[in-house]
Amino acid sequence: MPPLHAVAQGHRRLREALAALTDDQVTAPSLLPGWSRGHVLAHLTDNARAFARVSELALRGELVDAYEGGQAERDAIIAGLAPSSADEHRSAIARHSAALEAVWSQATTDDWARPVRFRNGDLGGLVHMRWREVWIHLVDLDLGIGPQEWSNEFSCHAVDFLLPRLPEGVVLRQADGPRRWTTGDADGRPEISGRARDLAAWLAGRTPERSPLGPLPDLGPWPAHPAPIPDDERRTNG
Repeated sequence: MPPLHAVAQGHRRLREALAALTDDQVTAPSLLPGWSRGHVLAHLTDNARAFARVSELALRGELVDAYEGGQAERDAIIAGLAPSSADEHRSAIARHSAALEAVWSQATTDDWARPVRFRNGDLGGLVHMRWREVWIHLVDLDLGIGPQEWSNEFSCHAVDFLLPRLPEGVVLRQADGPRRWTTGDADGRPEISGRARDLAAWLAGRTPERSPLGPLPDLGPWPAHPAPIPDDERRTNG
């Protein structure tokens, strides 16, 4: 079962963070280079809208792209919504997040394996993606929320997802729990240790509350999308 409760919790925390947001704060820079807070909010809003559309149609057995116009359409929507007022952003975030949760509430246990084109995954994978989008971008908004608010569950999931950013032969050890991660043959290699939330923040390219200890390598790119699977093969396997 995907972490629906954790996504809903993230949505609540996002609404709380925006409660006192002003128009001047919307136009101020976020922690993402080149993006204002309005750009981050526009992205979170439209991500919810796109995921709701993809999910609703997936529940009907239909496969669609999140953005028919691709990256250019996504970027244009964000640019168009970014200058909205604080009240408009609050309203849009609340409306589209609630709509997304409503679509997912209709899914049965078997539905989470339904295929989607986005990241060439399944419906359950969309829930995990939204989980990452909300909690990571909450930090980027620079409204007093940092990785220290990331739960152990989320932090370990983020490390699992972001592990491909590390080169071969790296060992990560959770200092506040039992998890240990390795990339390739890591026998005898020095360990990088830290709390799960700090390891996750570092791997996500965000500033951890406490820097992990050990030889920190340069990070590679964000994990790439899996190779596309033809729609007819998806339907057969699904």
